[in-house]
Amino acid sequence: MNFTYLGTGMKFPPQINPATGRFMTVSDEESVKESIYLILMTQKRERFMRPSFGSDILSYAFMDTSTTALNLIKQEITSNILSQEPRVEDVGITIDDKQQAGCLMIYIDYVLKADHSSGSMVFPFYLTQEPKEEEEAYETMVQSETE
Repeated sequence: MNFTYLGTGMKFPPQINPATGRFMTVSDEESVKESIYLILMTQKRERFMRPSFGSDILSYAFMDTSTTALNLIKQEITSNILSQEPRVEDVGITIDDKQQAGCLMIYIDYVLKADHSSGSMVFPFYLTQEPKEEEEAYETMVQSETE
């Protein structure tokens, strides 16, 4: 299906097409998904010329996963997507906090305004900054320093 009304933009993260030497682009539904990802991963006030762009979802790192906190995250994501992504309407958020320790799996469902087709994406949100490998490396370093 051709969704030219959804536009074309530079791929994120930026990549060079080895055949042409130009920046790679994304179009259609992939463009919308990358736009939502950028909104969620950009802290508000991070972009000097557009301080209201982005979200404050990263401020929820290291917080508990109480029902109240999860509802605040859902509300934050929904309002940021609806206010900053004009191609999307009717956003639904589901959060699974049981799948992996220290990680919230955020399922984002949305409807494209132009043709009312649905789209979805999964956004893993890590509550802690240390992956398991770093913890093991740190424990090994501490053990070798004490010996």
